Amino acid sequence: MEKKIALITGASRGLGAGLAEALCNTHHIVAVARTTGALEELDDRIQAKGGNATLAPMDIAKADAMAQLCRSIYDRWGKVDIWAHCAIHAAPLSPADHIDAKDWDKSVSINVAASGTLIAFVAPLLGENGTALFFDDPHAGEKFFGAYGATKAAQIALAKSWAAEKAKSKTQVHILTPQPMATATRARFFPGEDRVPLAAPRDEALRLLQITELRDVRGEDK
Repeated sequence: MEKKIALITGASRGLGAGLAEALCNTHHIVAVARTTGALEELDDRIQAKGGNATLAPMDIAKADAMAQLCRSIYDRWGKVDIWAHCAIHAAPLSPADHIDAKDWDKSVSINVAASGTLIAFVAPLLGENGTALFFDDPHAGEKFFGAYGATKAAQIALAKSWAAEKAKSKTQVHILTPQPMATATRARFFPGEDRVPLAAPRDEALRLLQITELRDVRGEDK
């Protein structure tokens, strides 16, 4: 049977890379991220597991590039079975009245505007049976998390609207809350934190996929 297609935006590291590795035995991975070297390292790990991937070193904030990518996916495979949106701009922590203008603009561009654009582009590829995954973060509204928290909350509000609109269809839109993970982003937010109790991104990816019933406890595609 032909493999299903998993589109992962923000696939180069962290949860996105974990999801790519967790799904690569049952899905062909379309891995999108800006860092070519990290994507190539992910591809090596996927191949070592017997999977395969298409690497797309792109900036999701560039709408024309995303439109071309989605058109290429349609021309080659005609669909996407899973879209996991992990791409995020994690602006440095800052008091709300000292947020750098460039960080604010980039946060809005990547976390909010690009998410809305991608929903419009990817929805036709998901058809009536696809699944979209978004990932919430509880830090919205906490002190110093203004740029990241506000734009991440806006992204999730948009995803919740889409989920409500699709509630009576076969298309599934899940908003999941990952456990704290040992990622580079968290290390920037919490320098000096004991990382031993933190979840490994791939382990957390497996847990979240089990919650959505995309994979059973043996890690097999359902």
